[in-house]
Amino acid sequence: MIIVTTQQMQQMDKNTIENFGIPGRVLMENAGRGALEILSEYFELEGARVAVVAGRGNNGGDGFVIGRYLMEMGVSVSFFLLSTRERVQGDARANMDLVLDLLAEHSLSQFIEIPDQESLEAAAGILADHDLFVDAIFGTGLNSDIRGVYRDVIELINDSGKAVFSVDIPSGINADTGAVCGVAIQADATATFAFAKAGHILYPGNFYTADLEVIDIGIPGHIAKAQSPNIFLPEPHDIAGLIPARDFNAHKGSFGHLLVLAGSPGKTGAAALCANAAVRTGAGLVTLGVPERLMPVMEPMVIEPMAAALAQTPSGGLDAAALDDIVSLLADKAALALGPGMGTDSGTRELIKSIIPIASVPMVLDADGLNCIADDPDILHTAKAPVILTPHPGEMARLTGKTTADVQNNRMETARNFAETYKVILVLKGAQTLVACPDGAVFICPTGNPGMACGGMGDVLTGMIAAFLTQGLAPESAALAGVYIHGLCGDLLAEEHAVGFSASDMVAGIPCALGTVLS
Repeated sequence: MIIVTTQQMQQMDKNTIENFGIPGRVLMENAGRGALEILSEYFELEGARVAVVAGRGNNGGDGFVIGRYLMEMGVSVSFFLLSTRERVQGDARANMDLVLDLLAEHSLSQFIEIPDQESLEAAAGILADHDLFVDAIFGTGLNSDIRGVYRDVIELINDSGKAVFSVDIPSGINADTGAVCGVAIQADATATFAFAKAGHILYPGNFYTADLEVIDIGIPGHIAKAQSPNIFLPEPHDIAGLIPARDFNAHKGSFGHLLVLAGSPGKTGAAALCANAAVRTGAGLVTLGVPERLMPVMEPMVIEPMAAALAQTPSGGLDAAALDDIVSLLADKAALALGPGMGTDSGTRELIKSIIPIASVPMVLDADGLNCIADDPDILHTAKAPVILTPHPGEMARLTGKTTADVQNNRMETARNFAETYKVILVLKGAQTLVACPDGAVFICPTGNPGMACGGMGDVLTGMIAAFLTQGLAPESAALAGVYIHGLCGDLLAEEHAVGFSASDMVAGIPCALGTVLS
């Protein structure tokens, strides 16, 4: 699914009207009529008392179109304009005038202006006495906190306990970030126009949006394409198309050999989870390189992967002295996973910073691998091969010099800016994991759930992405497939266990998740 920004959508509307010649009133009519169809599917309208709560802009105009059709259907409709009639302009004014003309013929309908607090107090009881609210207050252009009468009306609607249908986006949600602008309508369903907006998909906007339907209002394809939409919500068929079918006569050598460098005392589980996840995701061969003294501990934990003992620091992490052996190990490998549980000893930092410029295979850099370069992310500019970074918000904060709150408040732009600056693929983990690409494209992962909030999940993800790289997927495809299937694996486990499943359970469930996507 393609997702657009507010600016892109506004430009599409403008170009359709000015350059293609479709009048704005036609687009508004298409929007309102299409929204009515969705409204009729989701809610019982027979005998219902419907309140259309409209602002004075085009969102209100869409609401007037919906209400006009409802009146023609014999539905009792009350229009509440959060302004005065004189302030409504353009296409919205034209549709408001049509509504006013029809009122004389529809005794069950009424039109009430609420421009200020006094008029709200007078109309509050009437407003609350409806079965269904059509929210047409603010559209996608809102970017400041809601105050005054608007805030009070939104709170009244939310407190009513009645069904709510939002037009384009729940009023109060920032269409680009999903943030709540002080207060927002809690919709039961939302109909948006032409394309979904980021605010519909990103938390917390997705919770206020509830069920989302996208309506074709007649934006020509070439006009939409000209805006170069670069935010996407992958669907199952998109992911299935990334994973090539296996030849009948394939063998383990057909699917590449992955090198995983991971582990330190106290963090052996991270190394094992990563390597075992890579096997379960289909890598033909996996070799796990660990500090030499950990070999007796690691070998029983990784049955299918091979293990290689490497030089270690005095405290037991991988050391820079292991570089030559690692270069030899990389000679026949298809990809590298670097970082899970490695620690941040000075020798480990030196090793990681030495590997990045010389590795000739694509790599996934995670966990301590990220922490070891946080003081010098410019080293990513020296990479010879594609690099995929998989930070959680705390690691992202260290990489960018921001606070974790800063990262979480604008996840998409943080991920996109880093990917573009350093020419890497950036997987920003968390609810709705993002995959940001060097060309500015961002994918929002629709899979995953809170039951996955436990240690080791990131190590599993690193192994999965690295396994897809090893099998020959392009870096962007490997990251996207890994993130999506990782989340799906968690969703399948959550169907049986809402919480309490572990990273090891995730590893065991990978084949089932793969089968679900590929079936």
